[in-house]
Amino acid sequence: MSATDPDCLFCKIVAGEIPATVVASDERTVTFMDINPATRGHALVVPRTHARDLLEIDPDDLAAVAQAGQRLAKVAKDTLGADGINLINSCGADAWQTVFHFHLHVIPRYAGDPLKLPWVPGPGDMDKIAATGAELKEHYA
Repeated sequence: MSATDPDCLFCKIVAGEIPATVVASDERTVTFMDINPATRGHALVVPRTHARDLLEIDPDDLAAVAQAGQRLAKVAKDTLGADGINLINSCGADAWQTVFHFHLHVIPRYAGDPLKLPWVPGPGDMDKIAATGAELKEHYA
């Protein structure tokens, strides 16, 4: 397992080579808004070190991602008024993994929202994604 994969989309986001709406980052993780959101506030938490999936991630990085996901879930509930949160990881193509860099989806849920899992990713409104990301970032203390 290498620290980065030059062909990996998420490694490029972590490195700042591809723009993203970053909500938070620390020494082990980066949290950014999903550009194909399932609901308002849908974000991803990734380890800075490249790991293909759940089976390859370093246990300390996995713990850091889980803690960042929990923190974001609390912020989404308090800031966006989410009624619940889904934390989802897909390990392998047959489990809906499409980007092969470990990531945790933090998906706020709202009473009556129409989301059925798995959702079919589709482009979101970039202005709304950026505004929601800014709102989350402001409250991510």
